[in-house]
Amino acid sequence: MSPDLVIRGGLVFDGTGAEPVRADVIVHEGRITHVGAVEAEAATELDARGLAVAPGFIDVHSHSDYTLLVDPRAVSAIHQGVTTEVIGNCGHGCFPIRDAELSSRIIYGFDGSLPLDWSTPAAYLDRLEEAAPAVNVMTLVPNGQLRLATLGLEGRPATDDEVAAMTRLLEEGLEAGAWGYSTGLEYAPEQGAGEAEITELARVAARRGGFYATHTREREDRADEAVAEAIRTARHAGIRLQVSHLAPRSGPDQTKRCIDLVDAARAAGDDIAFDMHTRLFGLTFLYAMLPPQVLNASPKDQARLLETPEVRARIGAHKSIITGLEDWGRIYLADNEVWPEMARLDFEEIARRRGTTALDAACDLLLDSIGAEKAPMVLLRAYSEDQQEDVFSHELCVPASDATALALTGPLAGASFMGAYTWASWFWRFMVRETGRLTPEEAVYRLSGLPAEIVGLPDRGLLKPGMRADVVAFEPETFADTGTTFEPNRLATGMRHVVVNGTVTLRDGALTGERAGAVLRKGA
Repeated sequence: MSPDLVIRGGLVFDGTGAEPVRADVIVHEGRITHVGAVEAEAATELDARGLAVAPGFIDVHSHSDYTLLVDPRAVSAIHQGVTTEVIGNCGHGCFPIRDAELSSRIIYGFDGSLPLDWSTPAAYLDRLEEAAPAVNVMTLVPNGQLRLATLGLEGRPATDDEVAAMTRLLEEGLEAGAWGYSTGLEYAPEQGAGEAEITELARVAARRGGFYATHTREREDRADEAVAEAIRTARHAGIRLQVSHLAPRSGPDQTKRCIDLVDAARAAGDDIAFDMHTRLFGLTFLYAMLPPQVLNASPKDQARLLETPEVRARIGAHKSIITGLEDWGRIYLADNEVWPEMARLDFEEIARRRGTTALDAACDLLLDSIGAEKAPMVLLRAYSEDQQEDVFSHELCVPASDATALALTGPLAGASFMGAYTWASWFWRFMVRETGRLTPEEAVYRLSGLPAEIVGLPDRGLLKPGMRADVVAFEPETFADTGTTFEPNRLATGMRHVVVNGTVTLRDGALTGERAGAVLRKGA
């Protein structure tokens, strides 16, 4: 039997954390058939001499639900060796859809270029399959959309009947092939969700063998309480737990308390891990500061409310992902079409230039943004590199993009999202080359084998015979990010070859035009 593909002469990291070996990787019919020396010629050969060869990287926390429909090439991801993305995180996602306008508010990258003209999870996954993405995609069922479809933006716990309705929607998503359930309890659509409600829904996902990923309720001074809630929820539901971007925005002391809780839960027998994004800033929509009663208003009523001093005071007192920082000097306005002259400034500086308070400046911007094609986004200065170094050194931590797959050309040209072009390459540069806190084999394990274990992928994440042929080859001394905080749209360097399901997608650093990703449906 002649192989379809041979990747020759690389230093092979198998994804388990074991020391690498010099070997060839042989692929036939989309699977790895042999790792070792081979003399037989193949229809396609890739020269990997001088390169590290590893399993394709798995992004356990992606928000590419919509952008992969708009441009399925996933250029930002492929150039970093990403071959699989897990979408539907933070309670955000593209199903179920009952009110398209309302649902669009928790879909990252939504620009209206593709209407939300599906309703069910199966219809969405069919649409994604039709798009033929360059990367493999697996989804979680997003709690935010469950609540919007059932309660709208009501900021209260669900009734028993509403929990039953959400249960049916969750089961529909799991039946369609979702791998678990996610929440974004810090965001307005989910802030009213009670612990008992979330536990009941997580229990449904547990019965299907899924896992529970949560962006916790509080990521400031009470972050440890929120992590403790997540642990209780998962324990009572009997489900595997993935805590999204664990490190809180309140500094190293809270970070240590959160990690100590995870360690204690692990020691007690809980199946728990966590991820962290690889940037010093968080990114979200400015309207995330609004309480549900304002966010849920019609554009006309929202404008009236935003002009009212009493409502502005209520917005300032509302514990949101933005106002919870309690420091407008840590909140920067991203590039935008409404106030372009204020882009990249913090809101204290914006307020000074406008002769007003930071809260009023933010409310004025939201007022001016009503009807704009793209809602303004803000950057939240949240972490230090020392904090990240400590978190990423933990054995249960995996890196993740917390971003959308993008491209420099085509329909997504000009769109940006911090981390999209930089997460895996940043992780390698920072943790392996600069700090030396991880060995190359440990870093590969965090990027491939460990995330595959976490999400329950049985046939990816390792370079062993029988596994799906998702393979990357890169220059370990030059693999790095080039994007910056305010200029994030720059391709990573050092990635030479990327193979997805046995098909060469990147060759000698250039896209081949092939898109061989699969929509991975649990149980299929």
